[in-house]
Amino acid sequence: MGAFLDKPKTEKHNAHGAGNGLRFGLSSMQGWRVEMEDAHTAVVGLPHGLDDWSFFAVYDGHAGSRVANYCSKHLLDHIISSSEDFRPGPDSVEGVKSGIRSGFLKIDEYMRNFSDLRNGMDRSGSTAVAVLLSPEHLYFINCGDSRAVLCRAGQVRFSTQDHKPCNPREKERIQNAGGSVMIQRVNGSLAVSRALGDYDYKCVDGKGPTEQLVSPEPEVFEIARSPEEDEFVVLACDGIWDVMSNEELCEFVRSRLEVWDDLERVCNSVVDTCLHKGSRDNMSVVLVCLPNAPKVSEEAVKREAELDKFLESRVEEIMEKSGEEGLPDMMHVMRILSSENIPNLPPGGGLASKRSVIEAVYNRLNPHREEDGDAEGGAAAEDQGSATAHLLEALRQFRISHRGEYRHVLEEALSSYRMSCETGAQRPNPTEEPPSPPPSPATEPINSEEGPDDAADPALDETSDPSTA
Repeated sequence: MGAFLDKPKTEKHNAHGAGNGLRFGLSSMQGWRVEMEDAHTAVVGLPHGLDDWSFFAVYDGHAGSRVANYCSKHLLDHIISSSEDFRPGPDSVEGVKSGIRSGFLKIDEYMRNFSDLRNGMDRSGSTAVAVLLSPEHLYFINCGDSRAVLCRAGQVRFSTQDHKPCNPREKERIQNAGGSVMIQRVNGSLAVSRALGDYDYKCVDGKGPTEQLVSPEPEVFEIARSPEEDEFVVLACDGIWDVMSNEELCEFVRSRLEVWDDLERVCNSVVDTCLHKGSRDNMSVVLVCLPNAPKVSEEAVKREAELDKFLESRVEEIMEKSGEEGLPDMMHVMRILSSENIPNLPPGGGLASKRSVIEAVYNRLNPHREEDGDAEGGAAAEDQGSATAHLLEALRQFRISHRGEYRHVLEEALSSYRMSCETGAQRPNPTEEPPSPPPSPATEPINSEEGPDDAADPALDETSDPSTA
């Protein structure tokens, strides 16, 4: 079904760990997307004598997972080895920031030489958002529209800024490189203005690597740590931020940390809640808890148990009142609950964050139900997405088949159609098979120089999809 599945894949990849005075958990889910193109990095204790440093990152791939997967394994090495100035010490801040930028530029140039990326058989790219923690500082690193936020003293203290083509600074660079911003995209196609990979947008003669249509240069922000106030850092791809604001996500995470000590469970709750809020993208989140992070509270646990019990009894009441009309479907139950003023719902998550509790009661009371098409967001969302996905896939195939001249072909087709309407010319027989387009590069096998572990599966060119990177 084009860029989307008929049902979301809700299996999750989880991990957790601890060290250097912090704890971390992470969760990633494929969701509605045909392919999983996200990747991540979580390292506590870095090589080259940086034992008390840590590094976490999320990579949101598009048009394939090749670049995202490679960066998740090798970007940190390029950063650490990129500059002699990258060393611990009170006077090393600027050297570290310089080393981070150099590492991004070096890995981007290094990947350009991979045969599949060089010959255009793989056109993938990836955003990257990361945090590098030293004993004294937090270095926030961003390239693209994934995002990192710092929660300090219960408030959003800092967040990275998304790199979108419409941003004045980004738009100026794009236009100086001979490009344009149309429908909020680079040349009407790519929805981010900075990324690793995406070499189709990095071939303007006479321009340096940071002056291209798409730049691999990250923005790096340094913030002095505040041990008494710093609570946690969240890194997430835009599949999360599409449906939650910075404040909503921080409020939700804080409320979950007061209920559960398991960081994987907290991250899973974030991903599930975003799915139920309507996100149709891949979703990945990394939560890094600092020493002052919220702790489990008996009062919060009690309040959560009371909320779950109330929701269970309320669903039972709704089901019992259905009477002769038959049992309502799940969406009907959710609509009724959403119209009510239910106290103590998790801030930032709302009723969507309690979907699993509601579904458990509904399934128990309706064991012989047919599978609802709306199990993870509703048949309505599926119907709405289906027509859009089919149209986007048709446009993608058209653009690939006529790469470089698709506007000219489209204008000719439109002109011919108008002439046929004016002259009453007979239209083609709809039963005749149209000629097949030439093979799409996206469907050809990848010849990877890095081995099968780093090779991406054939993937959709998501640069034509408004909901992607």
